[in-house]
Amino acid sequence: MGTTEARDLHDPAEVARFLTGLAAVDGRAERQNAEMLRGRYGRSRALSAGADLALLDAADALHEHGWGPRDVTEVVRRRLSAGRLVLAVDVLGAAAARRPRGDAATDADLADLGAGLGTGPPARDTPLVVQWSTVRGVEPDAALRAAVALVGLMRSLPALPRLGEEARPPDGVDARVLARVRGLLAKAESTEYPEEAEALSAKAQELMGRHALAQALVTPAAGTGPRAAARRLWLDPPYASAKSSLVHQVAAANRCRAIGLAALDMVTVIGHATDLATVELLVTSLLVQADRAMLVADDGTVPRSRTRSFRHAFLLAYATRIGERLAAAAHEAQAQARAELGEGLLPVLAARAEVVERTVGELFPRVTRRRFSVNNGAGWAAGRAAADAASLTPGRDALATR
Repeated sequence: MGTTEARDLHDPAEVARFLTGLAAVDGRAERQNAEMLRGRYGRSRALSAGADLALLDAADALHEHGWGPRDVTEVVRRRLSAGRLVLAVDVLGAAAARRPRGDAATDADLADLGAGLGTGPPARDTPLVVQWSTVRGVEPDAALRAAVALVGLMRSLPALPRLGEEARPPDGVDARVLARVRGLLAKAESTEYPEEAEALSAKAQELMGRHALAQALVTPAAGTGPRAAARRLWLDPPYASAKSSLVHQVAAANRCRAIGLAALDMVTVIGHATDLATVELLVTSLLVQADRAMLVADDGTVPRSRTRSFRHAFLLAYATRIGERLAAAAHEAQAQARAELGEGLLPVLAARAEVVERTVGELFPRVTRRRFSVNNGAGWAAGRAAADAASLTPGRDALATR
């Protein structure tokens, strides 16, 4: 008796709609949803093609709603298992490849993400769930579960303001200054002494601040355009809300505004590109230092039932005091810049501040202020003491570039 091949009666578009609907109802029930898909469509080619279509459509929707590749992978890293990150980058790359016009910033981000994960771009002629089994080594049912999870997550994310092209420091930024700032912050992160760490951070703040002010006067037009630049900073839990306070303090000390989105552990910083570079460098370093100082302060004497409130209060106090000290360093840098560069600096800074405020209004028309409460006095005192331990007024000679 001869054999016959069954015709695939299912439409991939119908499969995509069904998969998307399942994920929307309960994206967490990925195993049950995957089993339902298998029961309905078996191992048909339409299931693979439909899952592919659902993934790419979800990625396209996020792109239209202001999400960049790095933003998506940050959420995937936080909410899904580690193995899904590579698969998410595959989806984002495949979605970008089918758009009619390329996006240089998106392509660069995808290349960086792929290089960091040690992966290449997916093939364009094979459904992703098939490639995950044949190329990535994922078992077929696990690949389908991953598709359900990724579609559910991507479809659940809110729209974000479109930031435009990624903010990059202008050509006039001295690479030697950036190298020295990074060196200071690396030393601050590696030292075991809080006093030295904070002094090194203050040196980095003042050095970068003075350079940014000088750059503002040399290229005023770049800072007074119709819109300021913006950058998203993602914060790792726990205590992301308290850590966001540190971002706000550092941003304010560097002529920027920070707008938090607590539901996503993310803060958007708006300002001139040079100032944004300073904020990102300092925030990254100061968060490392804050975590270390917090663990030292919580030396086991804090009752276990009070550990969370202690650390939350510690980080808020630390951020508040660091903000005061960075503001003082920024004020000193501005005073020195005015003495060296003249009073022409003030109208330039005023114009830049106006552009920043206008951009904040365009990107976030409904901003509300959020107040933090502290119910652990010991944590507040310890955090303030940790931030207060160092002198943040280094001499100008120590800040000079070499």
